[in-house]
Amino acid sequence: MQFSPNTPKEKEEILSQIGIKNFEELLSSIPKSAFYESKKRVLKKGISEMEVVQNLQALSEKNHPANGRPFFLGAGAYRHFIPAAVGALISRGEFLTAYTPYQPEASQGTLQATYEFQTMIAELYGMDLANASLYDGATALVEAALLSVRETGRKKILISNAVHPEYRKTLKTYCKDLEIVEIPWENGCTSLTAVEKEMHENCASLIVQTPNFFGCMEEGAALSELAHKKGALFIVSSNPIALGLMAAPGGYGADIAVGEGQPLGIPMGYGGPYLGLFSCKEKYMRKIPGRIVGITQDREGKKGFVLTLQTREQHIRREKATSNIC
Repeated sequence: MQFSPNTPKEKEEILSQIGIKNFEELLSSIPKSAFYESKKRVLKKGISEMEVVQNLQALSEKNHPANGRPFFLGAGAYRHFIPAAVGALISRGEFLTAYTPYQPEASQGTLQATYEFQTMIAELYGMDLANASLYDGATALVEAALLSVRETGRKKILISNAVHPEYRKTLKTYCKDLEIVEIPWENGCTSLTAVEKEMHENCASLIVQTPNFFGCMEEGAALSELAHKKGALFIVSSNPIALGLMAAPGGYGADIAVGEGQPLGIPMGYGGPYLGLFSCKEKYMRKIPGRIVGITQDREGKKGFVLTLQTREQHIRREKATSNIC
């Protein structure tokens, strides 16, 4: 399929339809100081490939890459060390060229890799199982909230104001028909008093993040107790790297634990999307979104890997799917 750019007439029709005069108006939110100002062409006509590379490299060096100096922004997208083994492993033909997992006889490589991934995520979060997988940390948190609504039949969700603000926005977008109550923080952590005041029998879940958006550790056990006392699910979003030192959410009573997988070896990539981690207790296994790979035996008795649960809308009737996300 060849790339067919828009004709001048088509461009005029598009601009007219969205109510702007030119393409530059789409960039109005970008400060003018960020633009490259030059009346000269960046590339001259008819130059060689070598000259093109040299010109563009010189231009790119005007940027300040994340690995060139310290920086204190991020909000979920951070510069982590990525071992060379990561690139080497994911470039191997067994994984890179493996066929769709729906036909296990042709895709044992990708199925085994997925099974190992699920196992390690479940161990990190102290949960019985993990799925494979979700779009990013924000949508993983939303899917956890939706599971709590399906499980309890309740329509009220409590979420700490110390949770990543973009995660909270995503929750409000997906769950606009539910009652979402934001719990204030005190001294960098979720207010236990405010949770106790808002937690009633109509609450489906309590959602916190630890370490939270301010980098503080939440009182997981106390929050878990407050949620379970009223029959609500306790949902924890946590950085998987932090769990190398911290107690796992499953250890202090979390029913569902989610997180952002970018720290596990994904480059910053202009802010994502990355990888949504999702783990839970076994009792919720048939209500989770996405899919689970399990171990089985073939007819010769040899160990093999296969998709065990697939609750996606591609496989069952849309209205019965747990989610249309995978």
